[in-house]
Amino acid sequence: MANPYWIKYLINKTFYQRFFWAKLTNYPVIGRIIDYALFNDDDIFYLPKDKTIPINEAVDQPEGMVAPSQIVEHFIRQANYHWIMDSCICRESTHCKDYPIDLGCIFLGEAVKEINPKFGRIVTAEEALIHAQKCREAGLVHMVGKNKLDSVWLNAGPSEKLMTICNCCPCCCLWKILPVISPEISAKINRLPGLTVTVTDQCIGCGMCTEDICFVNAITLENEQAVIDQDSCRGCGRCVSICPNEAIEITVEDPAYIRRSIKRLENVVDVT
Repeated sequence: MANPYWIKYLINKTFYQRFFWAKLTNYPVIGRIIDYALFNDDDIFYLPKDKTIPINEAVDQPEGMVAPSQIVEHFIRQANYHWIMDSCICRESTHCKDYPIDLGCIFLGEAVKEINPKFGRIVTAEEALIHAQKCREAGLVHMVGKNKLDSVWLNAGPSEKLMTICNCCPCCCLWKILPVISPEISAKINRLPGLTVTVTDQCIGCGMCTEDICFVNAITLENEQAVIDQDSCRGCGRCVSICPNEAIEITVEDPAYIRRSIKRLENVVDVT
């Protein structure tokens, strides 16, 4: 049975407490309970914008599969059911002024049939593709995978039948909690395999990339040079897009990264 609509108002009112609850996960017993209840077997990828990767330059991919958005498009085309949220609960909760609130998450898979219709609507694959494109054009970053938390708050399951395509902005994303949440949970939110984000010699230390751009605070200034913490970086590519000197770049070490990412996600969530 779908959760009642009032659950949305509860989340809106308590969203600012997310950092408090995230910190609690570092206590072993509490952390294990929260992990099992909300993040069990999750696997989620941030997707950099297509234009942050030099198509047909950095990657020699015979299959032509180089654009990260093709991961989203693959699962939308494969899914039997598609759902679009009427609003982004994160941006709505924080009264975001910089990005559209009406561009909500996309959910895929059989479990969407259990979602309360007041939250959004079932759409066609083509409508979902158009919505995803609008999100990219608005400067939002896709995050795709199995996120049990969504299955819980929507009361739509099983979680293995619900794929989340979140459309994140840097100021309001739920996953800004990553720097304070337990390492066990943090490790479930990843960058695409084979992707590396690096700072080149063109960096002049302007600091624009450090001004509330990174979701996980992975980029800092040291000796007037931007430095990326590779262990923290999720490869969202926001710093690449914002750099006025094009001094940050994403490179692809594994030309099969799209195929590998799709296969990995297919192992944790079934959208067909």
